[in-house]
Amino acid sequence: MPNTYSALYTHLVFSTKHRTPMISKEIKPRLFQYMGGICRNISCALVDAGGVADHVHLLVRRHPSKCESDIMRDVKANSSKWMKQFVPDFRWQDGGGAFSVGPQDLDSVRDYFSIQEEHHKSESFQDEYLKFLNKYDIEYDPRYVFE
Repeated sequence: MPNTYSALYTHLVFSTKHRTPMISKEIKPRLFQYMGGICRNISCALVDAGGVADHVHLLVRRHPSKCESDIMRDVKANSSKWMKQFVPDFRWQDGGGAFSVGPQDLDSVRDYFSIQEEHHKSESFQDEYLKFLNKYDIEYDPRYVFE
């Protein structure tokens, strides 16, 4: 529709299957570039990305016609196929998290992404993820959060 404007930002978080450390420091920049291309192909934009060997954080500006679950599905499916050329048994976890981000919070999210390596020296992915669920007041059954 003409004259429709939006600024829809989402912080996506998902881990490798069973949080197995499969994303090397060498491949991570190329993985994020590839994920950016996937986002562009579905009319979205990867604003920034961060993560460590067992999970990623993506800041996506999504097109209003795209829902978070479809973006996550497309990014995970296509990047998993790409990663298999380097790590043959590569797989992402079945689920993930999607958290809304206001334009005023973009800088703090990007700053958070930039300190992932240091941050995860003292906090596990599981603890980090549970903090996000609690911060956003998301109800969950602990038996099913981590496969």
